[in-house]
Amino acid sequence: MPTIDWLKQEFDYGYDSGDVLSLVPNDTRKQEEKLIGGCYREVFLKAILPHVRPDAKVLELGPGKGSWSRAILKYIPEGELQVVDFQDVKQWLHPENYGGRLICRLAEDNSFSRVEDNYFDFFWSFGVLCHNNVDNIAEILKNALPKVKPGGLAVHQYGDWNKLDDYGWEKGGVPVTFQQQPDEQIWWPRNNRATMYSVAQQAGWSVVTADLGLVERDSMMVLRRLP
Repeated sequence: MPTIDWLKQEFDYGYDSGDVLSLVPNDTRKQEEKLIGGCYREVFLKAILPHVRPDAKVLELGPGKGSWSRAILKYIPEGELQVVDFQDVKQWLHPENYGGRLICRLAEDNSFSRVEDNYFDFFWSFGVLCHNNVDNIAEILKNALPKVKPGGLAVHQYGDWNKLDDYGWEKGGVPVTFQQQPDEQIWWPRNNRATMYSVAQQAGWSVVTADLGLVERDSMMVLRRLP
């Protein structure tokens, strides 16, 4: 299931997590935060905000309907956000309202071919790598590396089966039957911190930390492109 064709079809409705900055989450965000064991506002304040300046250039993978995108744009008033998705997200994000600060790229693969090299200060995704198998993740990280400036950072949430075992599969909303099924048949492929550490290093990134510890079910990795 975690093929590019499957990903293009599965999320064509546009994933939406509500306002991630709101002090009072809506019902959708409440349910998601219950599943992951964490707070989206805290994730933003600790995983994104420390790494972006008002003039930062940010790359986001898989924005869907733009829950994280809108939050990022609030904190880069002089910067630029480019989003890459298999869906035409312009219908949801309305880049015409941001005076050129928001650019939406429609992707056909994981090549990042339409994105500039050595351009971005920060690369972000949430709810994306958890649905990709290890081969796809390796391709994403390798191809995105040259798009980030030397010294730039990346933060990505990903599925961590070791944490999921401790947290509880039912509690986390992931079918326990996936344990007996091959990756090509499930939407939450096998992964863990050790695997991600190795994949990221092989792709050329320096691993700052394999997990920020901000959510209980999943891991969030911080990477740096070496100068």
